[in-house]
Amino acid sequence: MNDDSTSEGTVQNGSSDSPKSSFLDRFFELSERGTSVKTEVVAGCTTFLTMAYIIFVNPNVMAAAGMDAGAVFVGTCLAAVVGCLVMGLWANYPIALAPGMGLNAFFSFVVVGEMGYSWQVALGAVFISGVVFLLLSAFKVREWIIDSIPLSLRQSLAAGIGMFLAIIALKSAGIVVDSPATLVKLGDLTEPSALLAASSFFLIVGLSYRQVTGAVMIGILVVTGISLALGLVEYGGFVSMPPSLAPTLMQLDIQGAFNVGMISVIFAFLFVDLFDTAGTLIGVSERAKLLDENGKLPGMGKALMADSTASLFGSMVGSSTTTSYVESTAGVAAGGRTGLTAVVCAGLFLVCIFFSPVVGMVPAYATAGALLYVAVLMTSGLASIDWSDLTESAPAVIAAIMMPLSFSIANGIALGFISYAIIKVLSGRQADVTMSVYVLAAVFVAKFAFF
Repeated sequence: MNDDSTSEGTVQNGSSDSPKSSFLDRFFELSERGTSVKTEVVAGCTTFLTMAYIIFVNPNVMAAAGMDAGAVFVGTCLAAVVGCLVMGLWANYPIALAPGMGLNAFFSFVVVGEMGYSWQVALGAVFISGVVFLLLSAFKVREWIIDSIPLSLRQSLAAGIGMFLAIIALKSAGIVVDSPATLVKLGDLTEPSALLAASSFFLIVGLSYRQVTGAVMIGILVVTGISLALGLVEYGGFVSMPPSLAPTLMQLDIQGAFNVGMISVIFAFLFVDLFDTAGTLIGVSERAKLLDENGKLPGMGKALMADSTASLFGSMVGSSTTTSYVESTAGVAAGGRTGLTAVVCAGLFLVCIFFSPVVGMVPAYATAGALLYVAVLMTSGLASIDWSDLTESAPAVIAAIMMPLSFSIANGIALGFISYAIIKVLSGRQADVTMSVYVLAAVFVAKFAFF
């Protein structure tokens, strides 16, 4: 515990002549967790800067589904505001939420682009997955599901989504293009879009290695500035009233999402959000030393319900699945220990809705560099797989590589479960397979066979 922080928190929040600080101290348990208002504000600003790239990336990604980019921008900010407020005020954890990377690309390029569903139906699927997630959290079924899914498959999900993001980023920048002979090939690297996307990626990686706060956002803005100077994009202003939310507000089609062909899509939204959120909560809380003596997070149910509530709200305002951000570790490293950190993030996301002209100037290739960087981070999950056990590593690799190669997170998940069950049985290791894996494998086989 940091004695200076504790002392500062006691002075700021415990004095009789500062009732506002005293209320914050009691409400967020600042002194108990060895922090202060000042520390929490700095932590909230730090977390925001590391994850604010989503307000640039998400409108570009969701616009590919035919959605109004301005409305998506506002919806992204509002979903983050609600998620952060619920997490901060109810669960009291320094964890920020916003629409998640990976599932937004799956939403636009697969569910809408490849499968042919309308974005309204896709939002309906996000809503349904949020309802299921909320019920699983309320009835405490989540632990059973998480524990019954093989660790290797859970680890491969993030890696596969990372590869999926990578191919989308490279494709949108023109670095990788289609080829009738070889499926894909290297594009024209002399094109401005390819050069600037690569520049964005290199800059972000270099700044991140140097631990520069807000590296991703800096990379996006620098490339956007270069594009402005070269005349590749037009200056649209700096501050304005928020764009209208009307094009996406309450436009979700829940009835249309109750389609047999959408089962795997809903599963994908649910599973990825469930495992991603649970992993992020444990990882960030461990860094903040908030876990109990058994290594569990007190009040994890509230934190998970905050996530699912944010997803439900996000689908109503026109955003993809909202999830907890691992970038919250940056705020924790800056001293964040309570929900006040998340509340500060919420305030900053709310202010962002007045900066839509800046977001509107950001070209797709500038965000492609950010997507590729996130892809690199997500593929690190492969390092945790037990490569000495082929019955674990083989299904994990199949799940991971089939996401980009089939251009579908849902297909990767399905083929991962099917291959895990088959390989374990053929290897005489059927005792390793839980009943839930068998059931899900059978469901996915039926889906491929009949739908």
